[in-house]
Amino acid sequence: MSAAQPDWLRLKKALAVEAERGFADLQGREQRFSEFMALSFGQLLPEASPDQQRRWSQLAQDFGRYPQASLAQRRLYIATARQLIQDLQVPASQTSAASNPTVTIQRIEDRPGSTPKTALVAKEIPPNGGKITLDTPLIDLPTIKSRRGVKLLAQLGLATVLDALYYYPRDHVDYAKQAPIAALEPGETVTVIGMIKGSRCFTSPRKPQLTIWELRLRDRTGQIKLSRFFHGNRYSNRGWQKGQETRFPVGAIAAASGLVKVNKYGLTLENPEVEILDGPGGEISSLKIGRLLPVYPLTEGVTADLVRQAIVAALPAVEQLQDPLPPVLRDQYGFVDLPTALRSLHFPPDQAGLDAARHRLIFDEFFYMQLGFLQRRHQRQQAQTSVVLTPTGPLSDRFRALLPFQLTNAQQRVISDILTDLGQSNPMTRLVQGDVGSGKTVVAVFAILAAIQSGYQAALMAPTEVLAEQHYRKLVEWFNQLHLPVELLTGSTGAKKRRDIHSQLYNGELPLLVGTHALIEDPVEFRQLGLVVIDEQHRFGVQQRGRLLAKGKSPHLLTMTATPIPRTLA
Repeated sequence: MSAAQPDWLRLKKALAVEAERGFADLQGREQRFSEFMALSFGQLLPEASPDQQRRWSQLAQDFGRYPQASLAQRRLYIATARQLIQDLQVPASQTSAASNPTVTIQRIEDRPGSTPKTALVAKEIPPNGGKITLDTPLIDLPTIKSRRGVKLLAQLGLATVLDALYYYPRDHVDYAKQAPIAALEPGETVTVIGMIKGSRCFTSPRKPQLTIWELRLRDRTGQIKLSRFFHGNRYSNRGWQKGQETRFPVGAIAAASGLVKVNKYGLTLENPEVEILDGPGGEISSLKIGRLLPVYPLTEGVTADLVRQAIVAALPAVEQLQDPLPPVLRDQYGFVDLPTALRSLHFPPDQAGLDAARHRLIFDEFFYMQLGFLQRRHQRQQAQTSVVLTPTGPLSDRFRALLPFQLTNAQQRVISDILTDLGQSNPMTRLVQGDVGSGKTVVAVFAILAAIQSGYQAALMAPTEVLAEQHYRKLVEWFNQLHLPVELLTGSTGAKKRRDIHSQLYNGELPLLVGTHALIEDPVEFRQLGLVVIDEQHRFGVQQRGRLLAKGKSPHLLTMTATPIPRTLA
């Protein structure tokens, strides 16, 4: 059996699109993403080493599990696949970075005075003529100098420039505030500028594995003592310690950033970041000092510096991103463009720039989430045909007559909308939101009666036994007057009663069942389930709601809540 060369371009494009769309296992023209990848990696691989063959076959198994995998696992599978494809396509002699990449620096301010300036970002030009694309593997970036670094980044799901650009910080630490030493207050996060008056690095006399670096910094208002601690034999080496003293010599001007703390020597900075400046007005070119510092999610073995280096090297490619929002909409709603938002999120020029970036990217997330929900709803309505229920009938009329109060205009409007949907062949998915005591249950009863008088059964599920029992008692009060049976099924229901309820449901003798999670258990089988009502629906998972709906043939769904959240739309 001969092995054909894989379609590299198609594989890389599928991986890129899946990553761009949030690892959602996209549906293609003929098959889902996971199915396509499992089949592709399941084919024989020509001209590959045994280790590459093993990794190739392992990916076929991984993508077979992709639909059930968590988001973190999906990111890892895609990153691993991208890295393997890169290894197979590029000879090892061509994957090492150039030894002396060119570095250019953009400044964001250049005004006179003695206040140090902060460089925006060091743009490291890669060896391939300076061109970085969104699909460029991280191994080709000059700041990622080893395959070990690439493998570590792959643990975070980062394999390409595009992955790095969309790897958002989880927080930012504000090192942008510069303050004189005398004005420091405990609990502040600041940057101080001063002259080094003392610098020494030594091994702790009590703990040979502990190395201590001490620095005394003075400005015109006072002096502060800074300390950093290093654990391990490597730092106990006297050569390394002398190197630290040489890097930070007495008389040099330095910038230090950190959280102000109090110790036995007075004020200090906790675990400070320090950089030597060219002079009193020198530029701070560090990625950490004197700026809003991004804090990224990490995993064991992956350092923050490695992630920042990858993102800095990837930033020049941000201009290649296509902004889906046209300028007229950005201007109308006050959004920055997408490249600016990503740049400012990773390395904010100031707090206002960070706020604008977050505003834009949060909108994007909700916008795409809403589009996904609408697409899912549209596909469900197109693919499914639900039962058509009779909106009105004798049961509804009798129930309206026995109510001791008049329905409000809002209740009548909502009931009318629901009954209209129940009369359609597409399955209804509606949310009724209202405060406690606003009459949501009365609205639900009209929908339940529409199902019953059309010959179908209904189920009402609540998150707790207390709430289920409250619904049950109220419904019994009403349904007794309508001569309709209703039962309650919870975790506390006895075995004999459960068997009776299961039998009545299966035979179609029970038109309405109220309960908790017990309704989604396997023994519960409806003869003709036409309507599902879920109260406090945000306390149920999407899969739990789906299991109850699966007990009928595309039944209508009515959910109720007093506290709607975005997942409500799923």
